[in-house]
Amino acid sequence: MTSPVLAAFELGFAWPAFDPFLFCVHHEDHYPAGTDTLGPPPASLAGRNIGMDFEPQEGWRMYHGDVVPGFPRHPHRGFETVTLMRRGYVDHSDSLGATARFGQGDVQWMTAGAGIVHCEMFPLLEAEAPNPAELFQLWLNLPARNKMVEPHFAMLWSDTVPKLELEGGAVRVTVVAGALEGAKPPAPPPKSWAAEPDADVAIWSIELAPGARWTLPPAQPGSNRTLYFFAGESLQVGDQVAPPCGMRLRPDQPLPLVNGAKKAELLLLQGKPIAEPVAQRGPFVMNTQAELQQAMVDYRRTHFGGWPWKRDDPVHPREAGRFAIHADGRREER
Repeated sequence: MTSPVLAAFELGFAWPAFDPFLFCVHHEDHYPAGTDTLGPPPASLAGRNIGMDFEPQEGWRMYHGDVVPGFPRHPHRGFETVTLMRRGYVDHSDSLGATARFGQGDVQWMTAGAGIVHCEMFPLLEAEAPNPAELFQLWLNLPARNKMVEPHFAMLWSDTVPKLELEGGAVRVTVVAGALEGAKPPAPPPKSWAAEPDADVAIWSIELAPGARWTLPPAQPGSNRTLYFFAGESLQVGDQVAPPCGMRLRPDQPLPLVNGAKKAELLLLQGKPIAEPVAQRGPFVMNTQAELQQAMVDYRRTHFGGWPWKRDDPVHPREAGRFAIHADGRREER
């Protein structure tokens, strides 16, 4: 019998991703109680490489932040970011004047398109307790015809994202993209590759109880399918037993999964490849080197709309709650 696993690979801080995905990273940080600035106590920053802190000292990182952890203003062009918040919060602000706070199961799906500048800060809202933060950020490519579309973001609030309980509750699947077992998630942005009828894009977060058994249904032939087993002890995948790792799968076969003695957590990404040349330099993803050069020229000239905020790393008041204000002024509250 042909193995359903094409290849296995180790999981580092950023995980390998395959067309139509460009990038996948799992952030998990155990932040302390926050101060009045919504950052950690100043004493906790001693010895850190502030502005470029990617070492999990004491179990957490500041990333590019110097007061609040996170990613102060930076540009994107030519692809999409999909941010799945498992715990904690993100404060978003962008060059179009849009802003948001989301977390605790919410998803932000942003089409950078022709160009946007945004920041993603991780405010420490609890003043008397720890502030755990955990998220996935995915970069999903855009086909050439949509690389210069108008920027756009959609909020997929936690209560609108289907959460399936299967096999008597032993299997839980959060369905961010791609229908499963009759559960259909909210629509992605209109110019996303995931909005194409035959793109077969799926983003599923999967939890397996100890000893749980479940068969992953097949995808369309020709899709790229990757399973990231990032938490647990062991997992039987088809006829192979694997420790935590990433696995590229044959797309058109059902895949029996049998969990080991500890709870397992997995992320599944799949989609038909866009199958176009990829030219990337940092936050710009185009099809040719000439387009990359033009992206840098455009950014230096226009700053993709400028920056309407007083700081490079704005955060909202502690009591703000979860909300989104879109570039057209439309406001959503949660």
